[in-house]
Amino acid sequence: MKKISNSRSNSSKTSDKPRSKKSDNASKGDKKPRQFEERGAKDDKKPRKFDSRGPKEDRGPRRFDDRKPPRKHEGFNREDDGVTEETFIVVGKNPVMEALRSGQEIDKLLILKDNTDHVLKKITDMAKKQNIIIHSVEKARLEYLADGQVHQGIVALMAPFPYSNLQDILNHAKAKGRDPFIVILDHLTDPHNLGAIIRSANICGADGVIIPNRRSASLTAVSVKASSGAVSHTPIVKVTNLSQTIDELKKKGFWIMSTDMKGNPYYKADYKGSLAIVIGNEGTGISEKVKKQCDFSVSIPIHGEIESFNASAAAAIIFAEAAKQRFQ
Repeated sequence: MKKISNSRSNSSKTSDKPRSKKSDNASKGDKKPRQFEERGAKDDKKPRKFDSRGPKEDRGPRRFDDRKPPRKHEGFNREDDGVTEETFIVVGKNPVMEALRSGQEIDKLLILKDNTDHVLKKITDMAKKQNIIIHSVEKARLEYLADGQVHQGIVALMAPFPYSNLQDILNHAKAKGRDPFIVILDHLTDPHNLGAIIRSANICGADGVIIPNRRSASLTAVSVKASSGAVSHTPIVKVTNLSQTIDELKKKGFWIMSTDMKGNPYYKADYKGSLAIVIGNEGTGISEKVKKQCDFSVSIPIHGEIESFNASAAAAIIFAEAAKQRFQ
């Protein structure tokens, strides 16, 4: 039988010599110079484009102002809306709605033009019943007044926030027929934490929140939004001296509780009776002077690697335990 050979057999090879990358005819001396070797000596190079500009001191001034894009909110002016340093700005659907429900004085309501949101329509109807001025405005104007906050299509311009006094807190508890429960914030600096703590305090039945007048976060659009409208239902008191206020509370029969990492577990404390809970600064905690005035302290046991809770998270845990004992 005739054997059929494979077309790729060794017989197709023309030579037993190994294949080389380059022909033997091309020696090193015959190689063409590489491209950059044709440029010439370094001194003969043409000057690069920027070398011809001249010394730095001879250059004309650069006109940065001409290169800036137009500002996003250019053309808006807070004075046109009657906004002053004392104007209280509330942004977002829920905070504005709570302000309306609580009967707070609203000077003007700005709502996104041509919106179809049913919640905004509900707010508009509530505002009309209270004879509040309503303006339909463009989105850019709302963004300008909201100053970076999520406005959800609505901004309320209000009179300065109506701070309460200590007697208002006591009357709030008396109207509900219970022992007063107060939260004292010792120079909290984060407005978001301030709003979140006010929200937790309200949910857990606190009758009011006391904050210092200086070196402390004040109520702003950030804190109001973080409180989800709780500032409209919770008496907020600003005081000049926390130590004097604590002494006054003690004379009225209050127990003063501090939150401190060295305190007893929070779930073993007694939260009944007239009680004021002190929450310290996010970084330094409760000041030494205030800490000495407290009757006892509580802490939250830590079982993980992180050393401490966020101030608002810790406050929420302790307030929840207080509500459990006071209202069960």
